[in-house]
Amino acid sequence: MQFEKVKKFILDKLKKDLPKNLTYHSLGHIKDVYKAAEDLAKLEKVTGDDLTILLTAVLFHDSGFLIQQKEHERVGCELAALYLPDFGYSDEQIIRISGLIMATRIPQTPNNKLEKIICDADLDYLGRDDFFKIGNYLFDELCMYGIISTENEWNKLQVRFLESHRYFTTSAKKLRKAKKDEHLALIKSKIKNH
Repeated sequence: MQFEKVKKFILDKLKKDLPKNLTYHSLGHIKDVYKAAEDLAKLEKVTGDDLTILLTAVLFHDSGFLIQQKEHERVGCELAALYLPDFGYSDEQIIRISGLIMATRIPQTPNNKLEKIICDADLDYLGRDDFFKIGNYLFDELCMYGIISTENEWNKLQVRFLESHRYFTTSAKKLRKAKKDEHLALIKSKIKNH
C-alpha cells in the first residue's frame, strides 16, 4: 500500500474537483475527520496495516461528492475500487475500506473496531467547541440542496440527529459525549423560544 502517494493523489483531486458550493462536505471536512481518526486510532491502539486501511477509508469516505450527493458513500467505494489498485492495494484491502466508508452512512452502522473509529471521527465535531461553527457550514449546504430553509427547521433537525446519534468507541465517549449533550440542551432551548 503506497499510502503517502494515494493520500496526495486523492487530496489533490478533492481540492481541485469537489464542487465549490459544498460548505460542509469540503476538503476541510476530510482533513478534520482525518485528524480525528488519527487521534482516536492512537487512543484505541490501532497501528500498522489497520491504521493505513482506516486512514485510506477516511480520505475516500466523502469522495463520492466529486460525482454526486445522493448515495455518495457508494460512489466513494467505487472510486476507491477504481484508484486504489494503482497504489498497491489488494482486493481484500479495498473491500475492508469499502466497509469502512459504508459504515459512515447515516444512520451509522459500524460492525467492528475500525468502522466504529471512522464513524466517531466523521462526527467528532458534535462534541467539540467548534460544533456551532461547523454546524453552520452544514446548515448552508442543506439550504443549498433545498433540504431545509429556516433556522428553526435546522434546530429541530439537529435535535433529532443529536438525540439519535451515539459515539461507539470508549475514547470518543470519554472525549466528546458530555460536550455533545451540552450542545443538544442549548439547541433545544433555542427551539422553545420560537
